[in-house]
Amino acid sequence: MLPDPPSALLDLTYRPDLQVLIGRWRDQLALAELPAAYEQLHRATLTHGAHRWLQDIRRRSLNDDDTTAWLIASYFPALASSLGHPLRIAYLVGPALHERIAAHPALDVVPAQPFTLALFGEEGAAMEWLQAG
Repeated sequence: MLPDPPSALLDLTYRPDLQVLIGRWRDQLALAELPAAYEQLHRATLTHGAHRWLQDIRRRSLNDDDTTAWLIASYFPALASSLGHPLRIAYLVGPALHERIAAHPALDVVPAQPFTLALFGEEGAAMEWLQAG
């Protein structure tokens, strides 16, 4: 495993054996903290050529609707374009956040987008899904 430098917000580890970038978000973030965390994720993705992500957001209880819309409309497509490969993103979430995110209309991803998202409650299932694609 090749860990990236630790952040107060996000711990990133690239698993070359699985070709998966694992992001463990530490806590509920203030909106002002998100740009730095997503820039860190962007750099790690390009550095490792990582098109499969496991994002562990179980410590978060809320999801900002505007941030979700931005991720789907701008961030994920732009990063996939920079990478030259579609992204496959597994979110590991707790039950309450899973329900909130799944009900969000922004997650109705258009099939032509250069990324695929899925929500999971168990890490093993998330990793199996990532490896299948």
